[in-house]
Amino acid sequence: MKFDLKALFKKEKAIFARGCALYKKLAWSLERQARDAGVAMGEQNFIASHFWSTEPYLIRIGSHCQITEGVRLLTHGGAAVLRDLYPNFDCFGRITIGDYVYLGCNALILPGVTIGNHVLVAAGSVVTKSVPDGVVVAGNPAKIVCSVDDYLIRNQPFDLGTKGMDADQKKEIILAAGDDKLIAKKWMK
Repeated sequence: MKFDLKALFKKEKAIFARGCALYKKLAWSLERQARDAGVAMGEQNFIASHFWSTEPYLIRIGSHCQITEGVRLLTHGGAAVLRDLYPNFDCFGRITIGDYVYLGCNALILPGVTIGNHVLVAAGSVVTKSVPDGVVVAGNPAKIVCSVDDYLIRNQPFDLGTKGMDADQKKEIILAAGDDKLIAKKWMK
C-alpha cells in the first residue's frame, strides 16, 4: 500500500483552514472579522451584523458608527441578468460611511452610496442614493425625512439618560418612567 503524503497534507491543510475560519467566526468580534475581511474602519464602532459583501475592500466606515442587526452593504449587483449576452459582465461600487452614523436594523445600502456624517438610516430603509450630512433617512427607497436637529427636538422629551448603565439599572429607570416619557406612535389612518 502506497502512502500519499502530499494528498494527506492537502486534506489536513483544508481541515485546518476550516477550523481557523470557524474559530474566527466564533471567537472574533464582528468588527475584527470585518477588518480581517478587508473593510476599512475608523475607531469606536459598534457592529452587530455580518454586513459586508463579497468585496469588503470596497467598504469604508468612519468612526463612532453603529451598524445594527441585519444590515447589508452591497458592493455589486444585477450582473447575472446580462451574462447570457456578456458572460464576464460584472459591476461594482464603493460604499463610504462617514462618522457618527447609525444604520438601523435590516437597512440595505446599495453599491456606490456615500453616507455623510451624523446620519441616521432608519430600520428597513433601502438606500439607493448618497446621503448628505446631518439628516435622517427612511423608507424604500430611502428619502430624507428630517434633519438630525429636528430628530433631536422631537425625541429629546423621551431621553431617559440610560446610556452606559448596566441592564438592571436601565430596566429600573425605564419601568419607572411614565408613559409620557416613552415614545408612542400615532394610529394609522
